[in-house]
Amino acid sequence: MKCKRCKAPAVVALPSHNTGFCPDCFDLFFTRQVERGIHSEKLFTHEDRILIALSGGKDSLACALVLKRLGYNVTGLHIDLSIPNSSQAARGTVESFCSENGIPLIVKEMAQEGLAIPDVKKRLNRPICSACGKIKRYYFNKTALDENFTVLATGHNLDDEIARLFSNVLRWDVGYLSDQGPLLEADSGFARKVKPLFRLSEYETANWSYLQGIPYHYAPCPYSQGASFTSYKKLWADLEEEMPGRKLAFYLGFLERGKAPFVRQEAVTGDTLAPCTSCGYPTSAEVCGVCRIRDAVAQQD
Repeated sequence: MKCKRCKAPAVVALPSHNTGFCPDCFDLFFTRQVERGIHSEKLFTHEDRILIALSGGKDSLACALVLKRLGYNVTGLHIDLSIPNSSQAARGTVESFCSENGIPLIVKEMAQEGLAIPDVKKRLNRPICSACGKIKRYYFNKTALDENFTVLATGHNLDDEIARLFSNVLRWDVGYLSDQGPLLEADSGFARKVKPLFRLSEYETANWSYLQGIPYHYAPCPYSQGASFTSYKKLWADLEEEMPGRKLAFYLGFLERGKAPFVRQEAVTGDTLAPCTSCGYPTSAEVCGVCRIRDAVAQQD
């Protein structure tokens, strides 16, 4: 296969776009997809201070690097979860990446917050992934607001978004469907949240990261076995192989024609949020979920 743009040998085939690219032209394709997503959804401008959540994986590091190269004002945020044989390596990867690319970095250590994930896992009688996600989102939001960032960015790609959308559709979860998308405006204690890689698949992001020489952390979380999103991604990967382009079409179609009714219904029937009586974080209960988890861990024998 030859590169569609320059006719050099192609190294990345993209069936969903019925084309292939050489390394330089694939870089141009990737960057333009990011720019197109930013501009079409009005995610942010060069005037914004952007805090990027960095796990150490390919997606978040790729997001930080492409935005840095596009001239945006970016700062990284890493949440150290204190998971044995995982967190130390992930943190080291993020610290090296930010140092090499001139990106300021903020690190929040969950052990110091009384929320080390192994301790949380021992205390809770439910899947740890949901609690871990809740804790990370809490500190993403808190850090963005405390440090006066105007935008909070994550490296969620198209596959992540499709898996989440599919899960929410299976449960017809009006609340989550109403805020699904690459942009969630700031509101009542929540920072403005964006997902600049929403037009790019996991395959495309992995190829770009490899071609740019990003040394990302790829060891799976030891607690993530059996996560439902992994099954949904596999299901959609099989569908995409049979019908290239279905993932992006389904996601963009939802944003254009499917989301609005859920937004209207959530405005009428959604929970009313109020500040947590312990920390001030928006919650539908008297005490927010993270404060309840912290209290449960503190009571551990």
